[in-house]
Amino acid sequence: MSLKILLAALMSMLAAACVGRGPAPADVPAEAAAMPAVSLAVNEAGVIGEFFPAGQGGRGPAILLFGGSEGGLGKGARRSAAALQASGFNVLQIAFFKAPGQPDNLELVPLETFDNALVWLKSRAEVDAARIGIIGTSKGGEAALIVAARHPDISAVVANVPSSVSWQGINWARDGRVPEASWSLAGEAVPALPYGAWDNALGIYGLYSNGLKAVADYPDTVIRAEDIMGRILLICGEQDTLWPSCEMSRQVQARVAAAGGREVRLLAYDNAGHEASGLPIEDFDAVTADLGSLGGTPEGNQAARVDSWPRVVAFFRETL
Repeated sequence: MSLKILLAALMSMLAAACVGRGPAPADVPAEAAAMPAVSLAVNEAGVIGEFFPAGQGGRGPAILLFGGSEGGLGKGARRSAAALQASGFNVLQIAFFKAPGQPDNLELVPLETFDNALVWLKSRAEVDAARIGIIGTSKGGEAALIVAARHPDISAVVANVPSSVSWQGINWARDGRVPEASWSLAGEAVPALPYGAWDNALGIYGLYSNGLKAVADYPDTVIRAEDIMGRILLICGEQDTLWPSCEMSRQVQARVAAAGGREVRLLAYDNAGHEASGLPIEDFDAVTADLGSLGGTPEGNQAARVDSWPRVVAFFRETL
């Protein structure tokens, strides 16, 4: 299979992974969930996003939230931000690529984008700068761990269906060009693990699973999770067909344990896939839900969401 066709297939799979999901914060009281979110558009100091103040008066905990390879300010991420706001957190949802003035591709995305967002968030009068958490999903889960490892003042990080390494990036142009690294720092590419060989039986999953086989040859691509000072919660689906999120989550656990770090919590769901995390779908119908398109069954992914979302909220309440 040519590189052009291979990358086109990857883009199609990632696009499917980024379809917006229905609302339903299981932890949020019905009256709060029914209220429209009060938010502030942000486009300043290198930050493009939307701020959801908790509105409880005084300084309170805050969460930096971002999506994955969909780019921009995704609807699914916005619903999660609004639900966390209703649960009492100040939340800043940001775009890190595909927004005006940002890279069109998920390549060489400056890690300074996240640094700027943290500075902005900590400057808010509503925010207690000593109580900051991060949550990201898929490529955003990869970014969340990288960012938390660079910021020892982060109190908590939730990485949904994450990576244990910094991967080669994604070229949405589908022009056959070999993608650059996903991330950059101070204008230089962050070392990235290349995709592995294409496997017809495994599809896109094989790019990542085969790539991981060579990780020993690229030790500087492994995320330094042991440098994360805050608490860590990982969520994955054992049947993930986009990338091996549970395998990589366990690699994060093992790396932290080997360094003598604190326990990393892992929620791994047997009948779920890449859609194992996030808000449960309201009025769920397994016939119409597309939650099984990236592994697991619709019922399994919905069950994982029903179980994991309240645990995410409880984790942030405990740690922030």
